[in-house]
Amino acid sequence: MTLVQLKHFVVLAELGSYVQASAALYLTQPALTRSIQALEDELGGPLFDRIGRRIGLTPFGHEVLSRARRLVADAEALKQTGKGLHAGLVGSLRIGLSSGPGALLSTPLMQHMAQHHPRLHLQISRGNTSLLIDELREQHLDALVVDARSVRPSADLAVSQVFELAAGFLVRPDHPLMQRGQPVGIEDALAYPVASTPLSDEVARILISRYGPQANPDDMVTLRSDETLSLVEVARASDAIVLTIHAAAPGLVQLPMSPPLAATARFGLVTLAQRQPAPALRILREQLPRWVAGYGATAVA
Repeated sequence: MTLVQLKHFVVLAELGSYVQASAALYLTQPALTRSIQALEDELGGPLFDRIGRRIGLTPFGHEVLSRARRLVADAEALKQTGKGLHAGLVGSLRIGLSSGPGALLSTPLMQHMAQHHPRLHLQISRGNTSLLIDELREQHLDALVVDARSVRPSADLAVSQVFELAAGFLVRPDHPLMQRGQPVGIEDALAYPVASTPLSDEVARILISRYGPQANPDDMVTLRSDETLSLVEVARASDAIVLTIHAAAPGLVQLPMSPPLAATARFGLVTLAQRQPAPALRILREQLPRWVAGYGATAVA
């Protein structure tokens, strides 16, 4: 078997059509068919079920796909390494950012690449942590910066460069609750809309331990979105209270709560443990500490 055959298999599995896969690979359909059949003969079993013009992976095909993706991705990473890493770095970097990191890191990451590595192809994907982890495992992304508390321990995931940022209930300075000049209870806060991105189970437990069952995010949060900046804009223009990191909400102030929340958001860099890292990932590893330090982040050992 060859890497070319494995690439043909991966593309065909992802597109589910010989017509589309042939076009994407710049092959004729007979040539693609011969490549797949040769791979099946060598592996000793059918990779696809063929029903008329439709195809689908066999159970054996599903098993082979994850390994084939890893081999193809590693070969591409090795190819990029061979081109050399220098100021004019070429290649690609695909990064997934959840809500908080996306609000803080999207712009500095793009600015840095535009200024220092203009030939590098950067793709930033935004979404919630669980969906981004799925994309990482499918090797559609090279790395993530996401809520570390939402990443379940797993042998195939490596979490590094973890940092914390202050978080809390934030409002506009002239919010009615700020006019009281004293800490407010959760009952007072819940008289207003509460906005938040999806929260981890650990943060939910902290909220409930501080303020009781009524602070369960499933009930407390009335405005939920994966876009932190949109929620912050809502809080700036209304009486909504947003639960987020301070660094993502300039112009808002912390609502004094009784008891104090004293919470932090914890973010980390997530990669596949057994995968050869994309060469350009070193850029993010090098710059991330500097960028987050500018937001007052604290590194977590």
